[in-house]
Amino acid sequence: MAAPRRAVAPTPDAAPWSVSRLAGEIDTTLRRGVPAPVRVIGEVSGFRDRTHWYFDLKDEGAVVNCVLFANIARKINPPPRDGEQVVVKGRIEFYTKGGKVSFILESLERAGEGPLDRAFRELCATLKAEGYFAVERKKPLPRFPRRIAVITSRSAAALQDVIDTARRRCPAVGLVLVDVPVQGDAAAPEIARAIDRVSRHHKQLGVDAIILTRGGGSKEDLWCFNERVVADAIHRCTVPLVAAIGHETDTTIAELVADERCATPTQAAMRLTPDTSELLRQLNSTRRRLVTALARGAELASRDIDRAGDRLASAALDTIAALRTRAHQLELRLERVRPQAQHARMIARLAAAQERLRRAVQSRLDPSRLHAASDALARAVARRSHDATAKLDALDKHLAAVSPKRVLERGFSITAAADGRLVRSVNDVAAGDALTTHVADGTIASTVGAHAAPRPSSPAPRPGKPRKPDPDEPGLFHGWKM
Repeated sequence: MAAPRRAVAPTPDAAPWSVSRLAGEIDTTLRRGVPAPVRVIGEVSGFRDRTHWYFDLKDEGAVVNCVLFANIARKINPPPRDGEQVVVKGRIEFYTKGGKVSFILESLERAGEGPLDRAFRELCATLKAEGYFAVERKKPLPRFPRRIAVITSRSAAALQDVIDTARRRCPAVGLVLVDVPVQGDAAAPEIARAIDRVSRHHKQLGVDAIILTRGGGSKEDLWCFNERVVADAIHRCTVPLVAAIGHETDTTIAELVADERCATPTQAAMRLTPDTSELLRQLNSTRRRLVTALARGAELASRDIDRAGDRLASAALDTIAALRTRAHQLELRLERVRPQAQHARMIARLAAAQERLRRAVQSRLDPSRLHAASDALARAVARRSHDATAKLDALDKHLAAVSPKRVLERGFSITAAADGRLVRSVNDVAAGDALTTHVADGTIASTVGAHAAPRPSSPAPRPGKPRKPDPDEPGLFHGWKM
């Protein structure tokens, strides 16, 4: 390899250089003295987007002019901001026509940004453009879910947090575990497959909502929740889905696509399960408002009856006065056009009619009838108030009767295996299994003796018509009834 040619300074009596020759010597010296390409870290300053990107790269002691051409710039999203630390790679060039040294860039990365950060940022930009994060597509969460599917690992600490929170707030809500790996290369397709299956069979399972969760970990451990396959499954899921991945400071694409994001598994369970104590408080408040409204209604009805009686008496008196005036006018006419006998008969008939009218009016204005009507209305209002109060008391008694604590107080007990499964049959346990029995005033730990019946082997499936999936059988879906 030949040694690089060194520029020779002209002697005093030599012919002067042209400006072009001087610029060429400067360019040659720069190209030979600075390796190409070279990686440089610095702070962006004076960023300008003119199809090509122009900005200065600076640190505490120097500034270098940088140029990034459009064919490379359009692959970088978003553009860098003033003050942002970046790592660039490129070559030094001397623009002879402008007499300006520029750093021509071949690549640009955020300082400290690795391939995972770049992949996360690029997928976020793609999904946002496709509407995956749009607020209008997010489904509302059910207020009173019957059963919730929990998609996580059976061994995850997040699972126990969800179970404890749901049991404390509303034992009536059932939980179904969908056991999947939550880290590793195989986790993402398994999670997506579980979401699709729950969405497809949610009516058979009685599932009204989904919790997708796991505990904290490194960026690499949580990466399965940043895969496109998981985002697609959440986007097409027909069941409302709440995501709680990692710690509060972690953000995954699954959480951004989900119908709602929660900071912790406990918060996710609280968001989906109603608070029984709060419901009882609301019920009592409604009861008090109903009783007050009924009493107010009875008072207003009584006032209306009194006013109606007054209006009826006034109208009756006006009618009697009008009839008397009319009778007097007729009497005067009869005296002019009838003989005395006919006049007397007419007077008698008018007197009888007047008497009948008086008795009829008096019967309609009978205070005893008005009071009887008022008493009947008051009794009807009181009866409806009593019926409503009785219904509310019956609801209170029913709610208290179905309480798990009341069941235990009646002498029943609940036995669970070490993994939390409820023991419903002798076939559910084997000799040596540890059991926990819950009674009204505490728990009893015990161990199955040698005489316990062994678990029977699963019989071979009988050929025949395929059956619908059972939510309680082992496999993909495992549930607890609270």
